[in-house]
Amino acid sequence: MDGLRLEQVTKRFGETAAVNAVSLDVAKGEFVALLGPSGCGKTTLLRLIAGFEALSEGAISVGPDLFSGPGRHMPPERRNVAIVFQSYALWPHMSVAQNVGYPLRVRGVSRADRDRKVAEALGSVDLGGFADRRPADLSGGQRQRVALARCLVMEPRIVLLDEPLANLDVALRASMEETFRSFHERTGATMVYVTHDQAEAMALADRVAVMERGRIVQCDAPTELYARPASEAVARFIGGGQVVPAMLIEAAGDGLYRVDTLGARATVRGPAGLGPGPVRLSLRAKDLAPANGLNGGAAIETIVHRSVFRGGHFAVSVAPKDGAGDLLLEANVAVGLRPRERLDLQIHDGWLIA
Repeated sequence: MDGLRLEQVTKRFGETAAVNAVSLDVAKGEFVALLGPSGCGKTTLLRLIAGFEALSEGAISVGPDLFSGPGRHMPPERRNVAIVFQSYALWPHMSVAQNVGYPLRVRGVSRADRDRKVAEALGSVDLGGFADRRPADLSGGQRQRVALARCLVMEPRIVLLDEPLANLDVALRASMEETFRSFHERTGATMVYVTHDQAEAMALADRVAVMERGRIVQCDAPTELYARPASEAVARFIGGGQVVPAMLIEAAGDGLYRVDTLGARATVRGPAGLGPGPVRLSLRAKDLAPANGLNGGAAIETIVHRSVFRGGHFAVSVAPKDGAGDLLLEANVAVGLRPRERLDLQIHDGWLIA
């Protein structure tokens, strides 16, 4: 498998840039997820890599080979790029083995070699006993594994996955996440995975590229995205973050800062080099907790809107006294969390956005 390089990739439809100056290096054997809401450009970017769309500007290369660039567009069939679609794209009249072996038949691989490689590919996705079945006889998860086996048998340079779990129920999604993870570990494939589901992206990918309006706004390891969002858009999209105004008072050392926000003072994390002045503070539900009756400057005074049991904790929506908009927190107790009652909160963590 080879690495993938995107350099200032742009795709315009009329006056609209669906993908706008995207640059990204995917290392050999890396698993990268393209994450974002509908219309952000992630599927268009995948189609550009596959060769289904021609670039407006920029370049796409895999290893030493230029796929797309000024005056060049290599057709999809010459790229040796495998694609797994959410619709599986299996031929209903063919058996599982025939579906998996079809790319080899097109390439003129001998029957003996084809049968051997198909058996190995099906075994790698735990479908060794399903070779003679038809797609209609399989569950959704099994069909998706057939599509994976078809990718594997091609020995592709890059594996592209376009919302592959979108048609599966919750239980099957969890099972297929493990299948994709095992597939990546066994094959060492370079994989680009498109999804709007951040839980999928965070669970599977080595790095997640968050897209907004045709651009990549941050590309980092899942833990970095969650703990240190680079913008308000990333903070709100990843992990249900809440962004509130704050006034930075002073640095507190070790990457910590003291801020005033929502009528209280708190010590939070932030990037190096911030100076006193107005900032934005990203808060997760877990960063807020009841203040055990503390009032005054030590706590944020709020009024409870609603409290919903989520299994293991209560999701509590509250309105701060200063009217900054509702906040969401996770609480382990329901006592005193009735609508219209006062609840004082403390901030235990947070991340500053300059």
